[in-house]
Amino acid sequence: MIVKELIPLIEGKLVCGDPDSSHQMKLAFASDLMSDVLTLDSNNPLLITGLCNLQTIRTAEMADIHVIIFARNKKVTEEMIHLATQHNMMLIETPYSIFRISGILYKHGIKPIY
Repeated sequence: MIVKELIPLIEGKLVCGDPDSSHQMKLAFASDLMSDVLTLDSNNPLLITGLCNLQTIRTAEMADIHVIIFARNKKVTEEMIHLATQHNMMLIETPYSIFRISGILYKHGIKPIY
């Protein structure tokens, strides 16, 4: 699945990144614990989180994550956008819960890491 297909499924809004990117997403991981994100041994998963701060972007960069979905109406800051842009990341905001996002993505073929 590509970002353009994902966004309408979760009533998302792309706030950073190329909306026409052909970046393929096959795996997802949902967590608010960035220490858990750092333990991932997976190639470029999608991150679903409610933790909306600069540390999330820094952690994603270290874990080779290029797409982050921020759940529960969390709003991305300009600082986060600036840092994400430097690392070619896509940031998406959505009103949906982590549970709902995970279910929708699973239903549409995105597999969990664990």
